[in-house]
Amino acid sequence: MTKRALTHALVRQVGPSLSECALTHLPRLPIDPALAAEQHQVYVYALRNAGLEVTVLPPEPSLPDSIFVEDMAVILDEGIIAARAGSLGRREEHAHIAAALNAIREVQSIEPPGTLEGGDVLVLGKTIFVGISSRTNEEGVRQLERLVCRHGYRVVRVGVHGCLHLKTAITCVAPGVLLANPQWIDLLPFAPYEILTVPDQEPWGANTLLINATLMVAKSASQTAELLRDRGLNVSVVDISELQKAEAGLTCLSLVYRNAK
Repeated sequence: MTKRALTHALVRQVGPSLSECALTHLPRLPIDPALAAEQHQVYVYALRNAGLEVTVLPPEPSLPDSIFVEDMAVILDEGIIAARAGSLGRREEHAHIAAALNAIREVQSIEPPGTLEGGDVLVLGKTIFVGISSRTNEEGVRQLERLVCRHGYRVVRVGVHGCLHLKTAITCVAPGVLLANPQWIDLLPFAPYEILTVPDQEPWGANTLLINATLMVAKSASQTAELLRDRGLNVSVVDISELQKAEAGLTCLSLVYRNAK
């Protein structure tokens, strides 16, 4: 069966408090909110250019991390699992995105004491890889497993160390092909896949965003982009350098999904 194309994306505009975002693995640097907003607009354009219909939510001035909408949910063809942030400061974001999620699919939620953030979830067909990280705990994974097993999904746990989320360190760049930073995750669960590794000089380059036939790569990862082009992939380079100061990646800035069946 041919895999149905991704059709939609949900994003949120950059708010004025972005410089107050939570940081785990990066030093705090000054962030130009105007430049960050401009780069976010270019990112939205890239999503649309890749064929997606994009819903843009207004900024949340009091919630500096709210542009990272991916962490708030896991959207499957069969329904949505509303996540529960591992960061206490981000839990208020759930109420501000709930209406948008309810308009897409039926929503079920991760409940306390479970924590699960979408950045730790990589869906490959009927297998869901979940990073056990500082933001996602074992109880959150157990709850996810219970919610998705009835739809035929298998959940595989992955150790994450040295980075914020699973998808900071590994993403899908083509059918059956993954791009990874092996320093930050356990690659053993991905043994059935072909693994490409990022250049040593670009440890953050593994976070790419595959939208149908277009592979979005951060401008800061030029060697990674060349590696992927050499594989014959259709690479779209997107500059998110100002957003990266907030520990942003290409995946975390959107929730992408298909039309409901």
